Amino acid sequence: MAELENPNMMPNLITFLSSLLEEVAESNDLNCGFKAQKISVFHGLTRPTISIQSYLDRIYKYANCSPSCFIVAYVYLDRFAQRQPSLPINSFNVHRLLITSVMVSAKFMDDMYYNNAYYAKVGGISTTEMNFLEVDFLFGLGFHLNVTPNTFHTYYTYLQRKMMMLQPPPIIAESSLSFGKGRSLKVVHLCFNEEESSHQKQQLAV
Repeated sequence: MAELENPNMMPNLITFLSSLLEEVAESNDLNCGFKAQKISVFHGLTRPTISIQSYLDRIYKYANCSPSCFIVAYVYLDRFAQRQPSLPINSFNVHRLLITSVMVSAKFMDDMYYNNAYYAKVGGISTTEMNFLEVDFLFGLGFHLNVTPNTFHTYYTYLQRKMMMLQPPPIIAESSLSFGKGRSLKVVHLCFNEEESSHQKQQLAV
């Protein structure tokens, strides 16, 4: 989409995706004591010290993939979460899921892309681990990599709408109304049935 080529659009999108994933991860961290969660190759022994925002910024800076790849990566993460309910996105696996989803989407979407060794360096992991993550991610998706224009548009429109809702309200000159500094609308997690994109389902969080 042409809007994604806007130089101001992608930093805002990356920031919003980061905050959305952070909220999902924190929510699932709290639920881990109530629901059985399987340990996978994506699961780290400890929480990474780098924030989701900084990690996604790093991927965006060095991956040099097309902007559409980040929308498709978001679609892949949603599919993975729906197909693997025992592997919810949390603070122990979100970083590895992020680097893997972006790499897989770049390979599927772009004519030219970096190899696994490069993405491993960007993600701060070994090439061997990157290879294992890719294979597990593909099997986790059931190799369902195709994203139709309708699905892409549905996810992108959702993200765009939520980003607009989180924008601070305009200041009305000479008005006694005060919206308060830093107030924003709470993000509501949604996802989409790709066959019936007009219907909303539960998103990313299990």
